[in-house]
Amino acid sequence: MTKALSPRLAIILLAAALILYPLVLSGAFYRDIGVAFLLAAISASAWNIVGGYAGQVSVGHSMFFGLGAYTPLLFYSLWGWPPIAGIPAGIALSIGLSLLIGMPTFRLTGHYFSMATIAVAELIRIFTGTWDFVGAAIGLQGPAIARGWWDLTFRSEVPYYYLFLAVLALLLAVTTFIERRRFGFYLRAIKASERAARSLGVPVRRTKMQALALSAAFTSVAGSLYVIKTGFIDPDSAFGILISVQMVIVAALGGAGTLFGPLVGALILIPLQSATNTWFGGGGSGLTYILYGGIIVLIARFEPGGLFELWQRVAPALHKLLGKRLHV
Repeated sequence: MTKALSPRLAIILLAAALILYPLVLSGAFYRDIGVAFLLAAISASAWNIVGGYAGQVSVGHSMFFGLGAYTPLLFYSLWGWPPIAGIPAGIALSIGLSLLIGMPTFRLTGHYFSMATIAVAELIRIFTGTWDFVGAAIGLQGPAIARGWWDLTFRSEVPYYYLFLAVLALLLAVTTFIERRRFGFYLRAIKASERAARSLGVPVRRTKMQALALSAAFTSVAGSLYVIKTGFIDPDSAFGILISVQMVIVAALGGAGTLFGPLVGALILIPLQSATNTWFGGGGSGLTYILYGGIIVLIARFEPGGLFELWQRVAPALHKLLGKRLHV
C-alpha cells in the first residue's frame, strides 16, 4: 500500500527544486523565467495576506509596489546612495499609505476598499507621470555599472534568483507564523463574515489595518527587488493597474487564502506569459491578458478556491484509486 506524500516532505522537495533550478536549467532564458516566477510569487503572496486570508480584495496594490520601486532609485539619483538604502524608506511610505487608505475605507462595508485602492493607485500613476522630481514620464535610472557589491548590479541572473528566493522564503515563513496564531484565525473569521467575527469579539477594523500594512510592506519589497534587478522604473511599470491585476490573478488561480496557492498560480502563469511573449513578440503581452481573463472566468465559474484547493480535494481520491490498482 502506498503512502501519501507528507506535507513536510513536499515542502522539502519544493525547497530543493527551487534551490537547484538555476543550476540544472542554466540557460539565460530559463533563469529569467525563474526570477520572474519568484517575483510574481512574492507579489501575489504579499497580496494574499490581505486579499486572500482577510478577503479584502485590493485591485490597486501596484501603489505599494511602485513606492517600493521608486524610493531606492530616488535615493540613488538624489544622493548617490546604493538603491538598497531606500528599501526601508519605501516600506515606511507603503505602510503609511496603507493606513491612510484603510482608516476611512475599512469603516465602510462592501467594495469600497477595492474601489479606493484602484482610485489611489491610478491617481499616483498619473501624478508621478507629471512630477519632474521623480523623473515624470521618463522615470528613474539606477547605477549602470556596479560601484560595489552593495549596488546589487550583476551580469548573471543567479544572484538575483537566490536573493528573490530568500525573500520568498521569509514571506512564506511569516505567513505560516500568521496562519498558526490568533491573528490568522481573526483574518479567516473576517473573511467568512465580518458581522459574525465582530460579534465574537474580533477587533475587525484593527485586524484588517494590520493585515493591509503587512501586505503593503512586503509588496513594497517586491517593487524594490524588481527595480534593483532592472535598474529602471517609470510610472506604468511601477503603478500600472496590470501589475495589481497580475497579483490578484496569480493568487486566485493558485488558491487565495492558502500558503502555496500564489506559488502554484505563478508557476502556471509566468511561463505562459513568457511563452506568449516569445512566440508572438510584442503582441504576446495582449494575448497574455486575454488568456488571464479566460482563466479567471473558468476559475470563478467552476473552482473559486483555485487549483490548490482543487488538488487538495482530488488528491485523496486519486491516491485511493492508485492504491486499489496496485493491489489488483
